[in-house]
Amino acid sequence: MPSNVSKTILHDSFRVGITLKGFDGILEIVSGAALWLLSPAKMSDLIRALCAHMLSRIPNGYISAHLIAASQRLNNDSREFAAFYLLTHGLVKVILVVCLWMNKLWAYPLTIAVFGLFMLYQMARFTHTHSVALVLLTIFDGLIIYLTWMEFQQQKSRKWKEDNRKETVAG
Repeated sequence: MPSNVSKTILHDSFRVGITLKGFDGILEIVSGAALWLLSPAKMSDLIRALCAHMLSRIPNGYISAHLIAASQRLNNDSREFAAFYLLTHGLVKVILVVCLWMNKLWAYPLTIAVFGLFMLYQMARFTHTHSVALVLLTIFDGLIIYLTWMEFQQQKSRKWKEDNRKETVAG
């Protein structure tokens, strides 16, 4: 059985992790909305403008070059898919994070299942892209699943103790 210090560290790590997931979800919603609302040409211009400062400092910067190349490959179909994906993915994350912050017991197993599905999708995408970022994101999702499971066990134990206390007082 973990000590109180271990429980506190796990709890705090869980809260930090889901907060990061929540912020990530918000960024995905904003990015998805931008993709949805902007034409591919306007998106490409915006990316170029945002990366101009980075390119002036690091002319052969990998991230800037990758973002610009990706924005130039956008067409309406891929843009709409990416926008839909980002909006729904972000919205699901934000809703789950809010429910976890509210200690809704049903949200813990649902979060584990949803993030597990995200991991499967990311690994499937990895077979096509070989992106290190996808591997890192998948590892982070695995960590969040572990922390969510540990927090779920603590929340269930706490709820069980509260219910037993209420029965003892009422009985």
